[in-house]
Amino acid sequence: MIYPQNFEQKIGFDQIRQLVKGKCLSTLGMERVDEMAFSDDYREIDRRLEQVMEFISILQGEDDFPSQYFFDVRPSLKRIRVEGLYMDESELFDLRRSLETIRDVVRFLRQTDDEEDEEAHSPYPALYELAGEVMVFPILIARINDILDKFGKVKDNASPELLRIRRELAATTGSISRSLNSILRTAQAEGYVEKDVTPTMRDGRLVIPVAPGMKRKIRGIVHDESATGKTVFIEPAEVVEANNRIRELEGEERREIIRILTDFSSVVRPHVPALLQSYEFLAEVDFIRAKALWGMETGSGKPSLEERQVVDWFDAVHPLLQISLAKHGKKVVPLDIELTREQRILLISGPNAGGKSVCLKTVGLLQYMLQCGMPVSMNERSHAGVFRHIFIDIGDEQSIEDDLSTYSSHLTNMKNMMKYCDGQSLILIDEFGGGTEPQIGGAIAEAVLKRFNQKGTFGVITTHYQNLKHFAEDHEGVVNGAMLYDRHEMRAQFQLQIGNPGSSFAVEIARKIGLPEDVIADASEIVGSEYIQSDKYLQDIVRDKRYWETKRQNIRRREKQMEETIARYERELEELDRSRKEILKKAKEDAGRLLEESNARIENTIRTIKEAQAEKERTREVRQDLADFRRQVEEADKAAMEEKIARKMDRLREKQERRKERKERQGNEPSVQPVVKIKPIGAGDYVRIKGQTSVGQVMELNGKNAVVMFGLMKTNVKADRLERADAPKQTNTMAKATFVSSETQDRMYEKKLNFKQDIDVRGMRGDEAVQAVTYFIDDAILVGVSRVRILHGTGSGILRTLIRQYLATVPGVADFKDEHVQFGGAGITVVDLK
Repeated sequence: MIYPQNFEQKIGFDQIRQLVKGKCLSTLGMERVDEMAFSDDYREIDRRLEQVMEFISILQGEDDFPSQYFFDVRPSLKRIRVEGLYMDESELFDLRRSLETIRDVVRFLRQTDDEEDEEAHSPYPALYELAGEVMVFPILIARINDILDKFGKVKDNASPELLRIRRELAATTGSISRSLNSILRTAQAEGYVEKDVTPTMRDGRLVIPVAPGMKRKIRGIVHDESATGKTVFIEPAEVVEANNRIRELEGEERREIIRILTDFSSVVRPHVPALLQSYEFLAEVDFIRAKALWGMETGSGKPSLEERQVVDWFDAVHPLLQISLAKHGKKVVPLDIELTREQRILLISGPNAGGKSVCLKTVGLLQYMLQCGMPVSMNERSHAGVFRHIFIDIGDEQSIEDDLSTYSSHLTNMKNMMKYCDGQSLILIDEFGGGTEPQIGGAIAEAVLKRFNQKGTFGVITTHYQNLKHFAEDHEGVVNGAMLYDRHEMRAQFQLQIGNPGSSFAVEIARKIGLPEDVIADASEIVGSEYIQSDKYLQDIVRDKRYWETKRQNIRRREKQMEETIARYERELEELDRSRKEILKKAKEDAGRLLEESNARIENTIRTIKEAQAEKERTREVRQDLADFRRQVEEADKAAMEEKIARKMDRLREKQERRKERKERQGNEPSVQPVVKIKPIGAGDYVRIKGQTSVGQVMELNGKNAVVMFGLMKTNVKADRLERADAPKQTNTMAKATFVSSETQDRMYEKKLNFKQDIDVRGMRGDEAVQAVTYFIDDAILVGVSRVRILHGTGSGILRTLIRQYLATVPGVADFKDEHVQFGGAGITVVDLK
């Protein structure tokens, strides 16, 4: 229950409603803003707020949300429910564009973190639920595209008859134009018409402008004359029939267009209820978007919402006051307020113009906005509850017609509040007990406050009465609060402090205004020195509390800074640990890469030794050294790996240098060659041609000739030209294979990054489409995609049949089926790959 009826006007929510309406894209959202209402359903409020907060995230982080073409075509849809009525071209154009927007919005909101995983979660769950099973009507969009061009005009090929009419109309118009130009050139040559005159249009007919004195020179019909009377417009007799034919064709064109639109409206008519439901979804999206824009503009958000009655707000700001002060370069002093079961009713006192009423209206407006599902301007760490009833008594409700005085109107409000309030109610009363004689007014106010407290009601009440301040001190459930005032600078600070009552600073304000000192002294004497002293003591208490409160806030701020510093250090330690692991990982990768390079160099060294015709025994020795070296590199510590590899390679180079020097010494010194008996070459021996490096195998001997197999080629060679050779050994190609594999991996990774999971073959011939799909499926299998989509349209179904016949023959295809009806249905084939 909200009391009174003009509650929204009293707290300023009517202005909020108008500001939010100004952010809507269409009348769809504006209607929703007008219908926005107070709710006491916790789940409903939480759902509305979550939708707004998710939309704020979209507006802040996404650039591609479809926010164009929010057209309200509901009146047109409701009209065509009557048989025989139709939507005109502009209405049909708006229908198409808005249906495309609905489709795009549903597709956007129904996206998930992983499109390939059907169980993946949406990044916007509340909006995902809102999209639900909203229909998107791809078939209707396609039908409208067949009728209208991109500018919203009916296409020539919308029907065969319309195409015929427009072709004939174009031909007839061209014929008339040629005839008129011929007549015009003749008239210009004979001087009947000015040289710069061209044919013009009058009443839908092509005519020639002629001076009045020359109108008898051209045979035809006078259709019109200029305003000055200096020009008449003649339709030559030669084109009258042709112009008549144009009129007939234009009439036929209009009738054919109406027939096309009527037929299409008959197709749409059965879908009108579902279409209207989809437009309700579009209206809701427009409404949520407007609230999100409001929230971003005012820095509003969602506090921690609780399913109980609580007000624990930090940095709460009145949004209208914030907007007003921002225009003058000023800022609002934020409000911190707390209402709990132990301290349900806050009694605020303090000087006039100190911010008591603003505080009261801030609480009322923000709580009402929150329960209307709007984001509110307060710190996110605030806690807010849900109230079933909100009552407010602000301002003067006196009425001459109803014979109500100011005080009578206040008492009427008090009566209704006491009647309906309970433990789930929030009451907001300004100047409690005012409007009548202070003593009895204060007594009645105290009695009413006692009833509110007994019922467990929550509330914020402003007053100047001392007896109410004492009541708050003596009764559990009621707490005093004060609006701070700097008595040295004589100005209000607009800050609420809960715990102690506030002084009205009546003497100080009177002195600031300039009231004579003798008057102030008389007033002080009348009220008594005890009252003046108690008021000063109260001011001192407030001052001291403010001092210690400032100290406490400084300590809290330093503790927060310390916590942030500790958290930062912990993050830095985590980052260092993560960096250490990454460095170790990179070191392992570098070591592996270095090992591969070493392997390649080792193999190159072996090949060099073989080509240098080194002894078999020494080659084996080098291979053993290299194998030992490889094992040492693999088992070595990663930090010393590079140094060990360099040392090993140096030793290897030194060995090579020593062998080279030894061979050179052996070549220079006379050597005594032992006599060795050479075994003759036989079949199966490995040989090479003297002076060559290629090794082959002897297949057979024919006297002085031998048949040798070099690779895949047989050759007849003189036996004396051959010499024995070692059997060829397999070359270690590990490093090379590794490099090729790495390069292939990079290409495959790049291909996977650029691969698109959709292909559009609409408009292709059958063989072209199948060929395109073949390449597409091959690429998809190659890059390891699990699902792809083929857009072939519905049409006559030929493309769909051919493509599916091909898919049935592909071993890598696990399954294929129609897309969901929301996203294209039979016009799109979804293919699951193995």
